[in-house]
Amino acid sequence: MSTMAEETWSQTDRAKAAARLMLGWVGLLWAIEAVDLVTGHALDAYGIPARDPDGLSGILFAPFLHFGFAHVASNSVPLLVLGFVTALSGIRRFLVVSALIVLADGIGVWLIAAPDTITAGASGLVFGLFGYLLVRGFVERRALGIAVALGVAAIWGTTIVAGILPTDTTVSWQGHLCGLAAGIATAVYHRRPAPRALSGGAARRG
Repeated sequence: MSTMAEETWSQTDRAKAAARLMLGWVGLLWAIEAVDLVTGHALDAYGIPARDPDGLSGILFAPFLHFGFAHVASNSVPLLVLGFVTALSGIRRFLVVSALIVLADGIGVWLIAAPDTITAGASGLVFGLFGYLLVRGFVERRALGIAVALGVAAIWGTTIVAGILPTDTTVSWQGHLCGLAAGIATAVYHRRPAPRALSGGAARRG
């Protein structure tokens, strides 16, 4: 549900707010990685250690941590684009969706990741936002949402499929798969009702 202030925003206002949010978010990831480099990669230990009860806090930290600048770069563009498109529906809605994806993905990674591994990176959120956008338009039965789903599928569909296959031991396919599943589940759970035709009387906001 959007706040009253967001409901009165123009599309331009929404786009500007979404762009500022995502540019700031991605900029933060690069800044954190710079700190990680300066500290001798000390922050890498705060990812998600598989099935280690002492490392559950990594569920919250892992999406902001990366193993090098190449890792950050690989996540930056899809996070920027998918996050921007999601945030166009409202900043509050985007933050709720992202929080649900991060928590569900992190718990899934903690449970099924390979033993003696630490998982970090924003790719779980990226896959989650992809899954969310892929399904949202269909469950809400909105033409624009369906068009967005087809667009993101055309651009990133092949990459997403490759990312959930266990073909590279250095990549957390578990994080990708759990993120994708979390995004789909979030779209179904957090959907808006489909618009209905008005018949007799004026529409009012509750």
